[in-house]
Amino acid sequence: MDVSIDHSLPDDFRSSDDLWALFSLVIPPDPPSGRRGRPKVEARRCFDAIFYILRTGAQWRAIPRDVCAHSTAHDRFQEWQRNGVFALFWVLCVGIYDQLVGIDWVWQAVDCCMTKAPLGGESVGHNPTDRSKIGTKRSILTDGRGVALGLAVDGANRHDSKLLGRTLDLSPIQRPVPKEIQSHLCLDKAYDGGPSEKIVEDRGYIAHIKSRGDEETEKKTIPGYRARRWVVERTHSWMNRFRRLLIRWEKKVDNYIAFLHLASAFSARSMTKAAAL
Repeated sequence: MDVSIDHSLPDDFRSSDDLWALFSLVIPPDPPSGRRGRPKVEARRCFDAIFYILRTGAQWRAIPRDVCAHSTAHDRFQEWQRNGVFALFWVLCVGIYDQLVGIDWVWQAVDCCMTKAPLGGESVGHNPTDRSKIGTKRSILTDGRGVALGLAVDGANRHDSKLLGRTLDLSPIQRPVPKEIQSHLCLDKAYDGGPSEKIVEDRGYIAHIKSRGDEETEKKTIPGYRARRWVVERTHSWMNRFRRLLIRWEKKVDNYIAFLHLASAFSARSMTKAAAL
């Protein structure tokens, strides 16, 4: 395993040793290299460069040269994306969170968030709420504490309800069967209607479709009532702190999803560490 590296990146934009130790577990081993040519750049340097891009939203060419060459970092990112490394990392971090903290399967929530995609590409569309500018929509399923358990991406012109089935199905960890635990799914009014309710029912959930105003009213009128849908909105807010996700610059949707997987894994790991304190 590569050792910790001291370079010019601020701590907030550099992966921690703890995060790297976990990520190194899902990286496929390098093929044997010949005697000629330059040695391959350490994977830790490439990971720090990729994490820097995720946090800052900078162009690949803006990676500090003493960290890693931008072309090398981008090539390694593409290699890991093709091998499903970022998805595996998400699976690993959510699994550790489940073992040490426990996923809240009883109360979950789904919501969508739209971001700009000025370069266009795959799975983008004209945003009807932003003067038809090109944008993308991400849909996230969270557990009761806000850890991302499922995600899907499509164009900004797609209705939220069209992503619901994929969001519930694309989870990194298997949900207990409905007979073992009763799962409630919190949704907003965008999912109100027969098709969405059938999707939820077919997957063994009990739907709770309410607007923000409904939750505020029930908090005031029902003793002990807890609003629960806000956790997925908070998770979207966390995601937007990763500047590469606030505005989508990737034309290939698989590359954008890889950054989403990395951010989701980082958030799951952070929640695990926070619960241990």
